[in-house]
Amino acid sequence: MYPLVVLALISLVCVSFTSCSHDHAKAGENKSKINVEHEARIERGRYLITITGCNDCHTAGYMQQGLAIPESEWLTGVGLGFKGPWGTSYPKNLRKSIARMTEKEWIEYARSANGAPPMPWVVLQKMKDSDLRDIYAFVSSLGAKGDDVPAMLPPGQIPQTPYIVFEPVFPSSK
Repeated sequence: MYPLVVLALISLVCVSFTSCSHDHAKAGENKSKINVEHEARIERGRYLITITGCNDCHTAGYMQQGLAIPESEWLTGVGLGFKGPWGTSYPKNLRKSIARMTEKEWIEYARSANGAPPMPWVVLQKMKDSDLRDIYAFVSSLGAKGDDVPAMLPPGQIPQTPYIVFEPVFPSSK
């Protein structure tokens, strides 16, 4: 009887080990698939950030140097203001801003934000949720870096930083 008990225990251990090995292999495959999907989201987010012009305002020197600016410097905000009838606005440090949000909070923010020019808020609001998730994945992958930019100034206040006057000029009619 004793040998039968030992044989049964050995069989149980073998079956458990085989099952565990199979589960671990399956878990590894799933993890690999998740990593591949996450990397694809990051790559698509990089593409969206590039084609929508986010770097133009949110990355120092990008308008002058374009892709010569290393990705490690992207989206850290710019202390150059845009002064207009709304006051003076500054391109946010998106890396720090997004680092403070969950993906869900980012999507809610993108859908409801209605800040000052020249930010094209309507473009952000019209993006698909999948686009916003991909942007979140990419910006999050860069990590928080840089300083916060100055807070927006109300109309009539003169900025203490460099700024671009962003106001329409209407020719006088004669």
